[in-house]
Amino acid sequence: MIKKIFFIPTAVLLFSACSHNNQSIEKQIAKNDSSNKKQIILSYDEYKKQYDSKNQKVINKPFNTNSYLLSKQYESTLSSSNKQENDTSTLSSQLPKKTQVFADFYNEWKNVKYKMGGNSKSGIDCSAFTQKIYKEKFDITLPRTTVTQVNVGTEVKKSELIPGDLVFFKTSKTDKHVGVYVGDNKFLHASIKGIQYTSMDKPFYKKNYWTSRRIMN
Repeated sequence: MIKKIFFIPTAVLLFSACSHNNQSIEKQIAKNDSSNKKQIILSYDEYKKQYDSKNQKVINKPFNTNSYLLSKQYESTLSSSNKQENDTSTLSSQLPKKTQVFADFYNEWKNVKYKMGGNSKSGIDCSAFTQKIYKEKFDITLPRTTVTQVNVGTEVKKSELIPGDLVFFKTSKTDKHVGVYVGDNKFLHASIKGIQYTSMDKPFYKKNYWTSRRIMN
């Protein structure tokens, strides 16, 4: 009889403990479910739909902004692309005009001899020649000497030259030379042989190429 009485309280305690554990497990599961629900990320369309239907913000449910960011990035890229196309189109439309300008200037000066320090048709040097082209044909004032002209405008790569860019050469340890790029891999300049067009690939100039500057678009 004593053993039976002792067994009953023990069983009751065991049952209570199991019941308590089950309740704890259920609470933990419910808590995990709730936590998982809080981590659900809505798409923008789902978020907007809930917002419109409830007319209030959905608490603790951030919406996915990737699509928005991507669209903005696309707009930015498209805008940059359009700008580049417009710039390229503008440059392309100006090329024939510039080429003709250089041809006209060459015809005006082709019989003029080279003269160090000269700046007229009785004799002219390279930097005075480029200075006159820019002033008379484009109303742009350049400095007088080669070493000062090289500091004007912005530097451009040799592979990206467009008509109107200044091209510079180191013809000796102390001497510098300048001409105007006219397209078709040629430049116009006042050389010691007179006013002439010269290929950028001519060995002497190819070897002594220094840098290029863009003065105008």
